[in-house]
Amino acid sequence: MDVPGYWADHELGPVNGVVWFRKEIHVPVSMTGKPAQLWLGRIVDADTTYVNGEIVGSVSYKYPPRIYDIPSNLLKTGLNMITIRVINNAGRGGFFLDKPYKLSTKEQTIDLKGPWQYKLGAVMEPLQDKTFIQWKPLGLYNAMIAPLLNYKIKGVIWYQGESNTAKPHEYRNLFSTLIADWRGKWNQGDFPFIFVQLANFMEDRDNPCESEWAELREAQLQTLSVPNTAMAVTIDIGEWNDIHPLNKEDVGKRLAVAAENLVYGDEEVVYSGPIYRSMKIDGNRMILSFTNTGSGLSTKGGDELRHFAIAGTDKEFVWAKAKIEGHKVIVWNDDIATPVAVRYGWADNPEGANLYNKEGLPASPFRRGK
Repeated sequence: MDVPGYWADHELGPVNGVVWFRKEIHVPVSMTGKPAQLWLGRIVDADTTYVNGEIVGSVSYKYPPRIYDIPSNLLKTGLNMITIRVINNAGRGGFFLDKPYKLSTKEQTIDLKGPWQYKLGAVMEPLQDKTFIQWKPLGLYNAMIAPLLNYKIKGVIWYQGESNTAKPHEYRNLFSTLIADWRGKWNQGDFPFIFVQLANFMEDRDNPCESEWAELREAQLQTLSVPNTAMAVTIDIGEWNDIHPLNKEDVGKRLAVAAENLVYGDEEVVYSGPIYRSMKIDGNRMILSFTNTGSGLSTKGGDELRHFAIAGTDKEFVWAKAKIEGHKVIVWNDDIATPVAVRYGWADNPEGANLYNKEGLPASPFRRGK
């Protein structure tokens, strides 16, 4: 039987247990005798993967992308077989949609999307949820922070918040309290604390909408009022279908420039993208000012500004036109004579939000007037 798409449960339903998948591919002579890579996106929950009967890789949990190296002597000209043993512990299992599925050498690629054959290996009862001590009150602190308090500390890099999106209004107090508590426990003054704002995640929406993820980002943005802090914006490098996006390099680079300024005192480096500062209303236009504009505001790729929304007195948000004038952004909608509120990038996944400074750092999402 063939499974349309990637998901086992399209045909099987949610299966807890073992399912075997296989796909026959034809490899040209030009791809043999050289190393290759097998990309299998994400697989829920665990996999062991074989090429022509040889194990090429195994991952035991669902988040890492599967990128397996294929030795130069394994592929053969003509028919080759890829076989994957998938173990799913509970709920939905199988292959994640909209991820890379391919076999590649430096010069050529074979697309692995489309039908795969499957065979049910074993069925089991769903595993019960584990008790993660580290997620209990004081679990992480006692295990991972308290033992470090006798050591000197230069500063903190913090990347977290996804698990707090259901209660974003609590987060500003929780986060600022954590910073104050750590600084007090280490007793080394207000050491630098640099954090990452949540990346874009989940499906894009066609119309302006409410978003708890956006509210959590707002709480993170407000935490910049705590002394000696900095924030790396990652609204442009997430993935709609992966809470752990693959692009860690750009996250690191943005944290690094923040550290250059905050920790090492380089006042010349542009360490942040534009941050909303103030608003002036002139007729039907909203004139927005920003800090951290660097050598000027810009749009990524030279396109027109996207993902601005405004509302009139009815507080119903609609998409707006926007343009850059100097170090300001002018926002308007011809159908709203008296705008009272503006939002930028206000969504779980504001796909296409493209306000940057010329140094290539993205603006933080924000709202004014709510």
